[in-house]
Amino acid sequence: MRKYKTAIIVSTIIISLLSYGVYWLFFDWTRHKHELIAESTSPEGTYTIHAYVSDYGATTSYTVLGELIFNDSNKRSKKIYWKNKVDYAHISWIDDNTVEINGIVINLPHEAYDFRKGIH
Repeated sequence: MRKYKTAIIVSTIIISLLSYGVYWLFFDWTRHKHELIAESTSPEGTYTIHAYVSDYGATTSYTVLGELIFNDSNKRSKKIYWKNKVDYAHISWIDDNTVEINGIVINLPHEAYDFRKGIH
């Protein structure tokens, strides 16, 4: 019985470390430096989008990251745009809840664009 408990604890620790490693490698924006390249506020002032360019090093291309900031509430900011092989951000508001970033239309606050998955 003790062997099973030990195996479960060790397995849980290994799975947790692997999960965090995947998150850190593919989803954690804080591990690299980002340069703010654009900022735009929605027509009614509900949202602000900050666009950053990031260079992950010599072996990868530039990446543009978009962060949605909720101006009228205390909600945490949300990552809404991630596109590789670009180093600019053209932000256009269609209305207060719809934005176009580099030709990608995103309905806020629930949609996001990740070049690896498309709109989700």
